This record gives sequence, structure tokens and C-alpha cells, in this order.
Amino acid sequence: MEALLKTVKVDARDNVAILTRDLPKGTLVENDVLLWEDIPQSHKVALEDIPANGKIIRYHVLLGYAKTAIKKGQWINEDLLILPKAPSLNQLRPGNHVKRRDLPPLPRTTFEGYRNSKNEFAGTRNILAIHTTVQCVVGVLNVAVRKIRKEILPRYPHVDDVMVVNHAYGCGVAINAPDAKIPIRALHHLLEHPNFGGEVMVVALGCEKLRPEMMMGPELINSENLIVLQDFGGFQEMLAAICAMAEKKLTKLNERRRETLPLSQLLVGMQCGGSDAFSGVTANPSAGFASDLLVAAGATVMFSEVTEVRDGVELLADRITSAPVCDKLVSEMRWYDQYLDNGKVDRSANPTPGNKKGGLSTIVEKAMGSIAKSGTSEIVEVLSPGEIPTKHGLIYAATPASDFVCGTMQMCSGAAVQVFVTGRGTPYGLQALPVIKLCTRSDLKQHWDDIIDIDAGAILTGEKTLAEMGVDVFNYIVDVASGTKKPFTETYHIYNDVCVFNPAPIT
Repeated sequence: MEALLKTVKVDARDNVAILTRDLPKGTLVENDVLLWEDIPQSHKVALEDIPANGKIIRYHVLLGYAKTAIKKGQWINEDLLILPKAPSLNQLRPGNHVKRRDLPPLPRTTFEGYRNSKNEFAGTRNILAIHTTVQCVVGVLNVAVRKIRKEILPRYPHVDDVMVVNHAYGCGVAINAPDAKIPIRALHHLLEHPNFGGEVMVVALGCEKLRPEMMMGPELINSENLIVLQDFGGFQEMLAAICAMAEKKLTKLNERRRETLPLSQLLVGMQCGGSDAFSGVTANPSAGFASDLLVAAGATVMFSEVTEVRDGVELLADRITSAPVCDKLVSEMRWYDQYLDNGKVDRSANPTPGNKKGGLSTIVEKAMGSIAKSGTSEIVEVLSPGEIPTKHGLIYAATPASDFVCGTMQMCSGAAVQVFVTGRGTPYGLQALPVIKLCTRSDLKQHWDDIIDIDAGAILTGEKTLAEMGVDVFNYIVDVASGTKKPFTETYHIYNDVCVFNPAPIT
């Protein structure tokens, strides 16, 4: 695209375009379209007169219906649209219409990772994780980890970090409710995360509802892996026990070394947050191109965010060739529809004020951009929240769209590195795995130069093609997975809490 281009239209059949920058009333765009008012960057302008109840089309997809007549050159925002009905799930079938894009030669097919004897996916980092059964123990653990980092960790130079899995689950919850299986499954699988090297260390309180046997196999419940704080005589005894167990685990983790591994042992998570109207033009398509390269090289890639694919569910079904996989997709969508209905909301609750300020008028528009990060590969498996992949390739892992919940649940499903696409900007990060920030606009990269890792805005200015940017993202992912690069979130230790999805009642 030319650097001076004023608008971007995704599909020739669209009747709207988005502005590449703030433009004043009277500006001529798209040949004969004169702006009727000042329109902000990334917002839509009507390219033709649209009658009341007329269709507003972007991505060659119906975003909504016009509440009133809209003039050519008028600003179209969320206040002017009526949301269409969600696609029906009743007739959804595998489409067998996988149209993989043509790819350049694969840049590489290996990475430098940590092999795991108990997990087919390799680690990208070497971390001692101290897991918790309940939030009550986190205060003590925070003190212990500060002591471990200062006094013990320096003796184990091959271990990257020590962290507390500081979730808010474990007590004051309906532990036997049907949906309690989701957070329990997630925390159980997090014990096996590839970046934790198979070393299990759990700290419990002693009276919580989430009992250790719900998280751990019976073979792990012993004094080598489990500390129960109520068994100890005060804080100093607790601290000594935690540090002693940590040192034993660090001794074992310190023996791990990176080795050259096939990309088939790498599991990558893709998500987006703080999205804008450029998400589906630059950054998410770049992530999607990288996803296709990763899958072609043998890696496994997961994408998520139920409400951000719900309006494009037919597009996903078209990329599924297996009836059981399609049935699982339908099941996850139905479950989430009911979950939202129980809360007296629908999918329209998803877009944030920032999304709307960034030009995203409806959840349909947001969904089209979100799906772009999945690329064009066949979807070989669908996971319920917190499940572990059993196949290699492109996987849909059902999670909420909330950044920190989605990120946590992808982590619980084993993602060892994550790509996070943003248009508005967010400092989100996770301690257990490196999070790479990919932005949609060059002005955001300039504004947040030491938070954003990769600027996909170069596509808008014509400095890079989509393919070139996709290859750049692919290489950056492999470099980060191999430990030769660190994203800014890791460099500055910008870490969010672990936010496990808990749809069950809190008592």
C-alpha cells in the first residue's frame, strides 16, 4: 500500500472503508467520496449511500444494519448499526473447503528448546513453578519467592526464574458444581506445563475445598512435592520448608539444557486484545501468515476467544474436514451461548470502549479481524477450556475472549510461547511463558517502543508485504522460543496474575 493512502478497503465488494489517519471534513477519499465530518483514524466511512436498514459490509461480511439512512462520506460508528443475528449452529457441518495459502520456502524447521520426558511439547523456558491449591497461601509464598530469588536461585544459573501460580480459585467455590471441572482441569494440566520441566511443587493451606488430590496424581502426593502450611508451626517454619523443597527442585531443573528439536515439539498460542479496525488488516493477518508457516513446519498453533469467532463460526467449519471435530466446535459454541444467556447478556457485550474508539463497531467486525490470526490451515482439533492438545497442527482452544483469562487458559493447555496482537495497546504479559507483542499501527509502536516487539504497521506504509511481515513474525517466534531473543514483557518482568476461567458459582 502507498504511504499516503487515506483509506483501506478489505474487499472490493465492501461499502465502507477505514481511514488510515484522522481526516477533516471535506477531505476527498476513494476518488469521489467527500467526508461529511471529521473522522478519526481507523473508523469507517460510507463509500455509498446506505438506506435505513441497509446492509453495512466490510470483509464482504454483514457487520450490521443501518439504524437510519447514511450518506456517502458519512462516519459510521457503533451508534449507527443494528447487530445482526448470530449464525445458526443447527446446520453447521464440516466444510472440507480448506484453501491453504501459497507459502514461501520454510525459513527453518527446528528450534532450541528443552525436551520433556513427560510432555510431548518442549519447553521454551526453564522455570520453577510453585503451584497453589488456594489463594490463601500466596502471601507466604510471595515472601518465600523473594528469598529464593535473592539467596538460592543465583546458585542455579541454568534456571530462568521462580514463580508462584497465584490463581484466585480453591475455596469459597462450589467445588462439586458441573462447571467446576473447568478450573480444576486447567490447574491440573498447568502442573504439566512444558516450561516447568516436570518438577512438581504444590503448596496447600489444609482446609480448602480444592484438595491436593484434585490437582495431583496420587503418586505425587508426598513430602517431596506437597507442603501443607497448617502442618507447620508458624511463618518461619513454613518459609524454611518452602525454601528447602524449592532448592531440591532447582537442583534438578538446573540439569536441563536446550537442544535442537523439531518444530513439531513447539506449541504456540495466538491471541489478541485491545483490538482496533486495523487488527484485521495488518497484525492479525501477519500472525495468521506466521501460523501457516509454523503449521507447515510441523508446529502446533492454538487460537481461541469464543465470542470473537462466534460470528465467523461458519468460516471455521469450512476449514474442518472431520465430523467429530466440527461437532466439538458446535458443542463449545452452544455451551458459551448458554453461559452468556445465563448472565442475561449476549455476544454484543464483548467489544470494549477501546475497541469502539479504535473503529470496531460490532462484535462481527471484531470477529472477522480476530479470525485472521488463525491463518488458512485446516483446524485439526477443538479443545474445551484447559484441555491439552492430542494432535499437531492448527487447533481451536475454546476460551473466553478476556485477555488475561484467554492467556491463562492457553497456558494451561500447554502453550510455551504466545503472540499477542494489539491495536490500542496493552502491557499484558505472563510469567510462565514469553509473550510477544505485535501491533497494528506504526504510531502505536512509536508511542510504546519499549513494550511493542513487532510493528505490523509497515504493511500499511508499504515497507513490508504481508508475506514479508509473516516471515518476520515466524522468525521472531522461533528466536524467542529458542531463547535467543526476549520480548519486552519478559525483559521488564511485566506479568499479569494467573486468571483461571471459573464459570461455576462462588459460594
